[in-house]
Amino acid sequence: MTTETSPRELAHPPRDAIRLEGVLHALSDPMRLRVVCELATAQDDLSCSYFDLPVTKSTTTHHFRVLRESGVIRQVYRGTAKMNGLRRGDLDAQFPGLLDSVLAAAAHQEQRDR
Repeated sequence: MTTETSPRELAHPPRDAIRLEGVLHALSDPMRLRVVCELATAQDDLSCSYFDLPVTKSTTTHHFRVLRESGVIRQVYRGTAKMNGLRRGDLDAQFPGLLDSVLAAAAHQEQRDR
């Protein structure tokens, strides 16, 4: 269950509402997986404008929404920027080892494709 309390506050599923099928769906898209891989190595939250995805702005917005609504990322406004962070703690608590396995597999695939 998610609720929005104001236009500047984005809805996120609580930890216990994050579903495996939603997470796997979110991670199944190459653009979304790319975002998650970048967030996983970032020292801090990253703004949406940080990501240079080869898709339209509206498609980029859709990808971030899917990631947020599935519980993979948390988005907050800082000024006019929408900042993104990986919900690693929540994902590790719900699905131990899943995120690390997906990130390792993505890195392996990237190496193989080079």
